[in-house]
Amino acid sequence: MAELKFEIMETLGVLSESPKGWTKEVNLISWNGRDPKYDIRDWSPDKEKMGKGVTLTTSELEELKKVLGR
Repeated sequence: MAELKFEIMETLGVLSESPKGWTKEVNLISWNGRDPKYDIRDWSPDKEKMGKGVTLTTSELEELKKVLGR
């Protein structure tokens, strides 16, 4: 499997933290050197491991905000 490269450009917020220290975060992340996208997922305390998550473009994030605002 190819190595996944990422750079957390900005942490927008932490939604929750587990007893083991993992945090569910909303971040702006560049995946494999591409333009950054919004991302929601669980992260280990050292940011070396991650859980499954959702990655959104700016337009998808705007639509999500509309849906949640109903």
